[in-house]
Amino acid sequence: MLNIKVGSSIMLLRNLDPPKLCNGTRFCVRKLMANVIKSSILTGNNKGESIFLRRIPPILSDMPFEFKSLQFPVRLAFVITINKTEDHSLKVTGINLETPCFSHVLLYGACS
Repeated sequence: MLNIKVGSSIMLLRNLDPPKLCNGTRFCVRKLMANVIKSSILTGNNKGESIFLRRIPPILSDMPFEFKSLQFPVRLAFVITINKTEDHSLKVTGINLETPCFSHVLLYGACS
């Protein structure tokens, strides 16, 4: 269940229209409708552009039954993993190192 409000930061979970709408693109919710989310892009070359995200069928993986549902391909983006922060410029960030990074490359990516 997706609980979002106007002004929330959301992240796209599927490639819809590369390179503009790719997995990991962040948006700010501007208006919520029953089957559409009006949002603006927060990062990249298309920053500030308004986008309408519609419900789409989920990705199926050889299920013996048929899905009849539609879902928004987004999730809240208040916390982003190290891999998803590449090529993003942040004024303030925090890194939780209570558990060690499993690779020095991830630590380098987080610090840069």
